[in-house]
Amino acid sequence: MNPKQKARLVFGAAALLFTSTAAAQAKLTLEDVMVFETIQNMQVSANGEVIAYTAQPDRGDGRGIVAANGAQVSVKRGTKAVISDNSQFVLFEQGPSLLDYEKASPKERKSLDSNRVLVNVASGKQTAFNKVEKAQFNRSSSALALHLKADKKDEKAQQSELDKADLGQPLQLLNLSNNAQQTYANVTSFQLAEKANFAIVAMNDAAAKKHQVVVINLDNFSQQVLASFSDQQIGQVAISDNALWTAFTYGELSQPRALRQHQLEVRKSDGSQDKKFEGLTQWKYSVNSQLQFSSDEQRLFVGRSKVFSEAPVRAKIDKADDLTDTDVLLKQRDLIVWHGDDPRIKPNEAKQYSKKQAKTYWAVLHLEPMKIVQLADESLPEVEVTDNAQWLLASSNVPYLKMMTWAGAYQDFYLVNVQTGERTLIVPQQSVYQPPKLSPNANFAVYYVQGDWFALDLNNGRKRNLTTDLNSVFANEDHDYPSSAPGYGLGPWLEDGSKVLIYDKYDVWQFDLINAQATKLTDGRDAKISYRVVAAKENDFEQSVYQDPQQLLLKGFNYDDKTDSFYQFSEQANSFAKVDTGAYKIDKVIRAKDVDTVLFTKENYQTFPDFFLASKGNIAQATKVTDLGKQTAKFAWGSPQLVRWMNGDGRELDGALFLPPGYKKGDKVPVMVYYYRFMSQRLTEFPKMFVNHRPNFAWYNANGYAVFLPDIRFEVGYPGQSAVDSLVSGVQKIIEMGIADPDKIGVHGHSWSGYQTAFAVTQTHIFKAAVSGAPVSNMTSAYSGIRHGTGLARQFQYEAGQSRIGPTLYKQPFKYWENSPIAHVERIKTPMLIMFGDVDDAVPWEQGIELYMAMRRTGKDVIMLQYQDEPHHLKKYPNKVDYSIRMKQYFDHYLLGKPAPEWMTNGEAFYQYRKD
Repeated sequence: MNPKQKARLVFGAAALLFTSTAAAQAKLTLEDVMVFETIQNMQVSANGEVIAYTAQPDRGDGRGIVAANGAQVSVKRGTKAVISDNSQFVLFEQGPSLLDYEKASPKERKSLDSNRVLVNVASGKQTAFNKVEKAQFNRSSSALALHLKADKKDEKAQQSELDKADLGQPLQLLNLSNNAQQTYANVTSFQLAEKANFAIVAMNDAAAKKHQVVVINLDNFSQQVLASFSDQQIGQVAISDNALWTAFTYGELSQPRALRQHQLEVRKSDGSQDKKFEGLTQWKYSVNSQLQFSSDEQRLFVGRSKVFSEAPVRAKIDKADDLTDTDVLLKQRDLIVWHGDDPRIKPNEAKQYSKKQAKTYWAVLHLEPMKIVQLADESLPEVEVTDNAQWLLASSNVPYLKMMTWAGAYQDFYLVNVQTGERTLIVPQQSVYQPPKLSPNANFAVYYVQGDWFALDLNNGRKRNLTTDLNSVFANEDHDYPSSAPGYGLGPWLEDGSKVLIYDKYDVWQFDLINAQATKLTDGRDAKISYRVVAAKENDFEQSVYQDPQQLLLKGFNYDDKTDSFYQFSEQANSFAKVDTGAYKIDKVIRAKDVDTVLFTKENYQTFPDFFLASKGNIAQATKVTDLGKQTAKFAWGSPQLVRWMNGDGRELDGALFLPPGYKKGDKVPVMVYYYRFMSQRLTEFPKMFVNHRPNFAWYNANGYAVFLPDIRFEVGYPGQSAVDSLVSGVQKIIEMGIADPDKIGVHGHSWSGYQTAFAVTQTHIFKAAVSGAPVSNMTSAYSGIRHGTGLARQFQYEAGQSRIGPTLYKQPFKYWENSPIAHVERIKTPMLIMFGDVDDAVPWEQGIELYMAMRRTGKDVIMLQYQDEPHHLKKYPNKVDYSIRMKQYFDHYLLGKPAPEWMTNGEAFYQYRKD
């Protein structure tokens, strides 16, 4: 991007609705938080000259923004911007206004329309399209496809005879070069060619007994009918990138949709190839059979099924004899059988039921000659489809489904030969969070096991340990769980796949996989700077690649002051040198697709994360291109301070402290402690301007509170006491600093820190009030509970995960009991407010009841807030506001001495809203 182009973009982005004011700074209120706008879904065009995003308040209607060419366009309620590849158009989603949504009944909300607004970047013209369910540009940006909602009358006319999923919807195609458009009825599926101006469309008009597969020329909307049936429902359709090949499935409309067996037909555009594939005894084509061509147009990937099944139908009692007919009665039963050898426990199996019914397994059809090879099956269900013609990565969790209950998620990883379907196991029993990676040309697979990185040469099968002889640690040095430490991950590959970048905690290493050489590109360990590659160019498989390590752009996180900086290679220093960007956190680095232009945010506690634009080679000259930060000017803002101390074990800990506006040295102020695990990195983060289940830092600051975020270091087997040691030593430090008033310190935690809060007040009286959201209170009962959101057991969390106990409850029951807050409830002297949603999908809300009942029975000061029909994190905005207000009232009473509201002194009687 040249300076003129960048200047035009900046001019457009700066023309926002906010103006600075010389008025006195105001005190931030909860209502101010609600209407504070943040930047969401930032996009940059392929040529780096257009940006599009949404300015979204926490409560209210957002506005889409397009900035380019010295001008700015604002789109009412514009969200989820998509910029066309030629950078000439931006498409926004546009939902109903928040007022209309809130006024509508739950049933009416489902029928509210989602529209699209197309913005012409050059002219600023906006064109609205109503009732759009799906929208898509083609790759050349010459056309736009809009799949519209079906007309209710047409839908009702066929509803009695057809499954709703078989009903078509209008498809509107627009030629963006001449504004011509055409609408097609009864479209059930479609696809645009990536590199040619063609689309393939499935039209299913059951009423007229007309089912067609049509290829449409997007230049002039001329049509070629590939197939036409009177009684065959078209299923999936696909067209290759250059429209050389088409494929579609179809099956008997008279069959129930779930049992409908399809046929696959594949055609070449020149007419030289046309082949039909029937479903086999073992493998069948179904309504769920995905179709995907490779970009070289040599292969078609297709999903196939083994079993067709339909949900059983409950028997009905029609006559007197049915009342005592055993067969009829048994077909009305409601029964779930739990067997000890079930691979999945039944709640998890139930959550997976719909996915299992729709599951297909990838096969590949080699187009010339027409040869199909099955790649996946029930024993190896997952294959990662890419364009590589030789090898694909595949995985199976089947051997570990049962042990997932207590050990977490593992998979075996395989290589699958695309030509033959032959499988080679490369990494057994690997964490799902540490998958192997294939080089761009699939000559190497690189993977992490037990602290070391390995490379497998796929051409000769030779395996090599890349890191064993290096004087560095590649396992996570901060891992404090009862499980193997993970690695720090991979960076991008050299374009030819011969080299790959791998991270340790601080540095970037380049590994030459051919010559078995390792080179450390950075020197971060001594300086305590963690370097990572950002803005690496993406190839077609979304795998990061680079051409020369000296051209890399790095971001370095300084553990000492919690700031980020960019680093670029300096030939003079023969190393990566810092690009001065100030004391900020750098985030959301976005690279333009076709040019070396990057967008990124800079923020700290007092600086809103506006976006900056720069050429990748000249980051120091970045220019701000958004200006929502002006919202902060009218408010007095808190100030950050890094706190460092030693806990009782002599371990150094950090914490972020945010002092209230106007704080003067020597003042002792009330403190609200908020934490989870590592939180000190938030020292340079702008406070989240949302109302939710967490305290809003800026709001508390505005009301005279300091907010303290201490890091927590855990010891396996002693999570509760570890939290207490970190919390108490951190609070003592800020008391010793003369900042915290020792009689005005409160603590808040949610979920895992909700547990820590509940446990901490059984061991210390340093806190004057505690708010604990969704805590585990009894590890012995929680251990064998269910995470209702996934249906998974909770055992793995204690034996291998966050709760950090390690052994089973049955081997060391006292360890579970000793770490349970209710085991020590009689020691509590701190007033506690407990919050739970009664359909919590992560922590059974009965854990809150156990804590409440224990504190109530022992005469402790306790209140529990039960938010009805709410999950682990509050979703309904009125409940978020209510909880935020009550939480602050609670702290205000115990820490500031304000009068307690009625709900705190006398509670509230049970009530129900009147049903109108």
